[in-house]
Amino acid sequence: MSITGRFAPSPTGSLHFGSLVAAVGSWLFARAARGRWLVRIEDLDTARVVAGSAEEILAALRLYGLKWDGDVVLQATRTRLYEEALATLSAKGLTYECACSRADVQRAASAQYEEELVYPGTCRDGLNGRVARSIRFRASEEPIFFDDLIRGPIEQTTGGDFVIKRADGAWAYQLAVVVDDADQGINQVVRGGDLLGSTARQIALQSALGFSSPQYAHLPLVVGADGMKLGKREGALSLPALDPPRVRDTLRDALMALGIDAEGEQPREILDSALELFARSRLTARTTVVHNPAKRL
Repeated sequence: MSITGRFAPSPTGSLHFGSLVAAVGSWLFARAARGRWLVRIEDLDTARVVAGSAEEILAALRLYGLKWDGDVVLQATRTRLYEEALATLSAKGLTYECACSRADVQRAASAQYEEELVYPGTCRDGLNGRVARSIRFRASEEPIFFDDLIRGPIEQTTGGDFVIKRADGAWAYQLAVVVDDADQGINQVVRGGDLLGSTARQIALQSALGFSSPQYAHLPLVVGADGMKLGKREGALSLPALDPPRVRDTLRDALMALGIDAEGEQPREILDSALELFARSRLTARTTVVHNPAKRL
């Protein structure tokens, strides 16, 4: 099977160290298989988009030697595809309008799914005179199984019916990413461990839409010295600060987060070294890795 992987950052600021680890990891998986590596800008959440950050992220990827194939795709230009997917799901009876706010869900829910409240199905059988806010996917309660390329066999549930079109009219991440991956022929998704909890939802949507599910690999989550997920401000890698020595050290740190001690001075040399090591080693299965910018990992 010919591999097509991708890196899909959100343009909400400068490239983040955790995102660099995800970019390097997905690039390694694709290139080690002699496959294609695509870049997609996930800019649907317009309220969070920072002007100029998409261009800065792309410039940073070039600086680190991470060359992609084909044109960069912008999610904001693909709404017709999401509308078609919603129509397909609705025709199958797999969607319904929901009038609940997050506060409503919080009051009614009794459990959490990852960091989200489990929706109790309040509007499954109708709005009862209330005004629709969002559209939800009618999910099965059956567990979903998949084999993570790094973490091995995993069993998950979707955590209840989830939103696929938000109250503000924006398309939800879960639907957009599934449609985009299928349309672009992505058959290998390598990403950060913070997105592991989304996998069952995406597999459920893929099945409902008649799409094949890609291979999944979830990399270690990069955390700060306090054990918390690295914030944008703490991990930001802004272009003005990236002189050649720092580019070298940061790229090597990103590889070390994956358990690869690559050699070289220039990004191309470092990535070539990493590919050789990757071909005869297995990425670390650690769930987290601490990033300390003052000290090599």
